[in-house]
Amino acid sequence: MVADRYGSGRVLVVGASVYSIGLFVMSGVETPLDLNIGGGWLIGFGLAATSFSVVLGALGRLVPVERQSTAFGIASAGGSFGQFIMAPLGQQVIQSQSWSGALIILAVIVSAIVLSAFFLQSKARGKVSSSTDSVNQTMKKAIAEAASNRNYRLLTVGFFVCGFQVAFLAMHLPAYLLDAGMTANTSAIALALIGFFNIVGTYGCGVLGSRFPKRYVLSILYFTRAIVFLMFIIFPVNEISVYLFSTMMGLLWLGTVPLTSALVAQIFGTQYISTLFGIVFLGHQLGSFFGVWIGGYLFDVTGTYDGVWYGSILLGVIAALMHLPISEHPLHRAQAQA
Repeated sequence: MVADRYGSGRVLVVGASVYSIGLFVMSGVETPLDLNIGGGWLIGFGLAATSFSVVLGALGRLVPVERQSTAFGIASAGGSFGQFIMAPLGQQVIQSQSWSGALIILAVIVSAIVLSAFFLQSKARGKVSSSTDSVNQTMKKAIAEAASNRNYRLLTVGFFVCGFQVAFLAMHLPAYLLDAGMTANTSAIALALIGFFNIVGTYGCGVLGSRFPKRYVLSILYFTRAIVFLMFIIFPVNEISVYLFSTMMGLLWLGTVPLTSALVAQIFGTQYISTLFGIVFLGHQLGSFFGVWIGGYLFDVTGTYDGVWYGSILLGVIAALMHLPISEHPLHRAQAQA
């Protein structure tokens, strides 16, 4: 909402600064409270203020509607490239500098976002796409309109599933692999493979979304995720199966982002795209919270991750079915609303 009103560049500057401070605080934690302040509150806010909804909101105003899906795919792939580079590099820095030193180095790297934010084109703010009737709405009316729209609700719930699945893997896959006898280096390579193939997958999904109905591409993506999860847990865990799983998951990792964000822009226009996609992304982050927390809770109670694996499979099938009835047609608003 702040990005839509005051510009994405300002939000990125504040978010990156808080993100960097959070990493510095986390580097010197001594109590659980310190960890929650640095790693939870500060980094959590910093991530939110430098996330897809802010960046893609600015980008959505700079490209025509028929190119948004591809453009969003390219931008989202940038984050995937960062994961590909930083997962193995971070592991090496931890081994040489300790985890505390590694977090300080990461804090310096994150501060580079502040510099890049100054180059964000100011013309993005206030430029409204022609994907919907050019009607000036208040933010309150735009949110109410979206909340009453079935397509919007389905996208939000579907993104909840995406968050649940990817956050569970990002947080608990290394521990799962260590319990299965794999090394920390194998876990780092697995995360790096996810990041690398996510570059291909995210861009590819963006391109597919510009050529085929986005709801069908999303449905196939979620259903394929469920199959990949199932295959991984029914076969023995070894380096080959881990790397194959990471490759497949990378192709499916965040391909949902350009497709979902492009659908929001296509249906509702770009006047409040950061706000509307930000609310959908809130669904993603709620799913992320539950994916991480339930994964840890069930492991503590049962000693295994099986419940979360099978739950993720079920959620993937449900999300695949939920996206099928979504209508991609732009809303036609009465000019009297202007």
